[in-house]
Amino acid sequence: MQDQGPKRLTYPGGFDAVLAQMEGRRDPMTFAPGEALPAPGTDLTPLRHATVGKPPAAIRRSTSGFAAKSRELHREFEGRPAICMLNAMLIANLRRRDQPPGTVALFVELWADHAGFLIDNLDARWLVSSVTTFGDHGVTLAQRVTGTAMNVLFNTMKLHETERLFSGDAPDVPHSARRADAPLALGMDAYAIVGGGLDVNMLGRIWLDAAEDPVIAPLAHHLLEALNADDRNVFRRLRLMREAREAKRAGKAAAAAAPETPRPVPVDTARVETDPAALRWGTVTTALAPLPDLARFAAWHLQLGAARVTLCLDDADGAKGEWLARHPAVEVILCDAAHWQRLGRRPKAHQIRQVANAGHVYAGSDLHWLAQIDVDEFILPDAPLATSLAAVDPGTAVLTLPSVERLAATDPTAPARFKTTARMAGRDSAVLTEIYPTYGAHLRGGYISHLEGKYLVRTGLRDVRLAIHHPLTHGAAVANSLPLDGVRLGHAHAASWEVFRDKMRFRLDRGSYRKKEAEDFRLADVLAYLEETEGEAGLRHFYEEVCTARPALVAALEARGMLITREMDLDAAVLAEFGDLPPEAP
Repeated sequence: MQDQGPKRLTYPGGFDAVLAQMEGRRDPMTFAPGEALPAPGTDLTPLRHATVGKPPAAIRRSTSGFAAKSRELHREFEGRPAICMLNAMLIANLRRRDQPPGTVALFVELWADHAGFLIDNLDARWLVSSVTTFGDHGVTLAQRVTGTAMNVLFNTMKLHETERLFSGDAPDVPHSARRADAPLALGMDAYAIVGGGLDVNMLGRIWLDAAEDPVIAPLAHHLLEALNADDRNVFRRLRLMREAREAKRAGKAAAAAAPETPRPVPVDTARVETDPAALRWGTVTTALAPLPDLARFAAWHLQLGAARVTLCLDDADGAKGEWLARHPAVEVILCDAAHWQRLGRRPKAHQIRQVANAGHVYAGSDLHWLAQIDVDEFILPDAPLATSLAAVDPGTAVLTLPSVERLAATDPTAPARFKTTARMAGRDSAVLTEIYPTYGAHLRGGYISHLEGKYLVRTGLRDVRLAIHHPLTHGAAVANSLPLDGVRLGHAHAASWEVFRDKMRFRLDRGSYRKKEAEDFRLADVLAYLEETEGEAGLRHFYEEVCTARPALVAALEARGMLITREMDLDAAVLAEFGDLPPEAP
C-alpha cells in the first residue's frame, strides 16, 4: 500500500500545544491592596438583598486582574442580587491555576446555603458554569464526578449544536433526510434511534451521581430537568426522530395496533350465584416454583375459602404434584409433552403458556368465579370473599384486583406489609421522591413489579380470552368490568434479596422489567446502571431502599396512607390445610 504520509491533525502540535493554549488562559488573578474575596464562614444572606450598582471608585481606578473582572461583572449584573455576582467572581477565580485561600470553601458554602435562591436568580449560562466548576473543585467525590460529567455534557452539546447551525436548520427541527452510510470516528457504532438507550443511560447516570450529594443535587437536577424541557437540543431531536419512525412503523399496521373500544360481554344469568354459602370461586396458576412456595400459595387461598386451586406445574414435576394433590381442593396439571400436545403446542414464552393454561382451565370450569394469578400473588380481602362476590351486580363480568407490593420482612415475626401506589392513596406521584429519595423519580407508582393488577372473571362467558392482566373479548377490553371493593392483590414480587438478585436478569430480558420504548429513564435503566457501575453493592442499595420493610420506609408509607398490613402466617396455613410442611427445596 502506498505511503500517504503523516495524517493531518485537528490540533497541529498535538496535545502539548492543546495544553499550552489551555494553560495560557489560567494565570492566577492579581489583587491590589484592599481587594479580597469574603472569608469562608461569612454570612452571605445580606448579599441576597443587596443590589449590584456601579463599581466603587477604588475598583474603577485599580489595575489588578480582580478589579478588571469586577468591573466586567458589575456591568453584567447591575441591578441584580449581589450574591449572584459573588458566585460569578468565585467561578472566575476557580478557573485559574491558583486562587486565594478559602475560595473553594466559600464556593461550596455558597451553594450549600443558597442553592434555591441562586437557581431562581441566575440564568442558565451561569448555572452551567457553576455546576461545571464542581468538577475541579468539589469537596466530595459525587460533586467532582457530577461536575465533570456535566462539563463534558454541556460543552460537547455546545460544540455539536454550534456546528449544526451551519446545516441551516433551527435547533428544534429534527433531521428528516436519510442517514449517510458512513462510519463514525474511532469505529464507534451509531446510536440506535429506535430502541437505543445511550441518551437515557448517560443522563440517568449523572442524575443518580448528583443525588449522592445534597449540595450539588439541586443544581444538577434543575439543569437536567431544564434540558429535558428544552426542545432545542440533540436529545429532543432524537426523541422526535424516534417518535416519527415509531409512528411510521405503527402506521403500517394501524388496524392491528389501534386500541379497540371496550365491549360488553353478556353474562349467563343462570350461572350467577348470589348465595355466599353456595358460591364457588377458585384460582388458576402456571408456576415454576419450589414446592414450599406452591404449598403456601395454595394454603392461603384455601383458607380464604377457595373451592379449587388449580396449579399448572411448568416443570411437570410429578413429586411436587403428588404432594400437593393430597388436598382434595387442589387440582394439579403437569405441563408435560402430553399436556401440550392436547393444547396444540408448547409456547416458547412463559406468559403465553400462562394464558394457554388459564384458557384451558376456564373452558372446563364449574366454578362461578376464577382468578388468574401467579404463585407470588395473594388475594387480600377485607371481608369473606364469597360474600363480596355474591353481592356483585349480575351484569358485571370481570372484577379487577389492584396490586399492592409486599415489602421484604426485616423482622420475621412482624405482620406482612404491602405498599400501595400514590394514586391509590389519593396522592400525587411527586410524593414518591419523598418516600424513595434516590430512586422514586424512576419507579412507576413506586413499584418494581406491575401496576396493572389481576382479575376475577365469571365463568361461562362466551368469546372471552384470559390474558395476563385483563380478559379480552374480540381483542378489546371487557366493558362490564369493575374493581372489587375491599379486595387487593398482594404481590410478593421480591420477597428477599436473593429472589430479587437471582430473577433480575430474566425479568430484564424477558419479564416485567423490560424497557418500553416510550419510557424515559426507568427501572430497567436504573438497574443496568447500578449493575455496571456499582455491581451487587449498588443493586443491594436499591433493593434495601425500595423493597424492604425498613422502619423509616414503613413510617413514611403509613404517614401517607400508602401501607397495608396483614397477618400472614403461611406455614400455619399449610399445616392447617395439608397436615404437614413440605420439604424445603435443596
